[in-house]
Amino acid sequence: MATPAIRMFRRLEGLFCVYKPSGVHWKLVRDNIETSLLKGLNTVPQKPCPQEVRFLAQPGRDTETPRGLTLFAASVPALSNHPLVTGPEFQHVRVGVGHRLDASSSGVLVLAVGNGNKVLNDLYNTRVTRDYTVEGAFGSATDDFSDTGRVVERTTYDHITLDKLNRVLAMLQGANQKAMLMYSNVDMRSQEAYEMAVQGLLGPEGKSVPIVTGLRCIHFQPPNFTLEVQCLNETQRYLRKVVHEIGLELRSTAACTGVRRTRDGPFTLQDALTCHRWTPPGVMQAIQQYRSSKKNKRRSQSQIKNPGLQPLEENVKESSA
Repeated sequence: MATPAIRMFRRLEGLFCVYKPSGVHWKLVRDNIETSLLKGLNTVPQKPCPQEVRFLAQPGRDTETPRGLTLFAASVPALSNHPLVTGPEFQHVRVGVGHRLDASSSGVLVLAVGNGNKVLNDLYNTRVTRDYTVEGAFGSATDDFSDTGRVVERTTYDHITLDKLNRVLAMLQGANQKAMLMYSNVDMRSQEAYEMAVQGLLGPEGKSVPIVTGLRCIHFQPPNFTLEVQCLNETQRYLRKVVHEIGLELRSTAACTGVRRTRDGPFTLQDALTCHRWTPPGVMQAIQQYRSSKKNKRRSQSQIKNPGLQPLEENVKESSA
């Protein structure tokens, strides 16, 4: 029979996401959550120790008398199952990490507990896209494309306008769209390619180079600018390099000042748990919300494919009317 701690662990198995702050390594985030879950599981009230019958000496009797030893039957707790004897019920909880964020980046970080690790692998095999908010500044170039690196060049940026920036972004997005079609391994003149494009399933097959599927400027106030990026198979260093290349295309230089992930597949910033909610109750609530949203999405998709099907409650109302 499952113990209360095991039943609690079963409710913790699944996918959820947290908000990773900038300046913190993803391993530290994972370790803190794992420690919090272990602490919560091992502090769940345990069942009382089972009782066993033992024969004990009669209290107040002198066992050295000629009459011999007088015993009586007593029910005592079986201490062999006591937590102080067996130790904590959970020694380790496997917490998996999805697409990682480097230390200087922030945003949505997807995690999995227990059997959720298999679901996490299946999720990333479906070529999910991710959204980022990338901030940059014109006027300088560094050795690692970030504003904290060693400055290698300084340039002017007075000639840069929003119209010129948008033209460069459109050019980069067009080049990436061609690369995505090239890595999709599908004949672009076939019916299969058309149906995949209509359903939004056209994308690179297997592991490919980083591909930007969407790129637009959402804030422009020279020297600072902010981009909204949608991409596949990316790294945060690659996004910083994109900012650097944008500066070069504009006959200037640019360095990345911040990278923030706002969406990873179905997980958004609204779903991310902040650090004060990295507790078993917070994780269980996040996992339950993800399961509910996934179930509702499947139900809506089935209704779209089969518009004649209606929920049971609606059928009952129509028949009663």
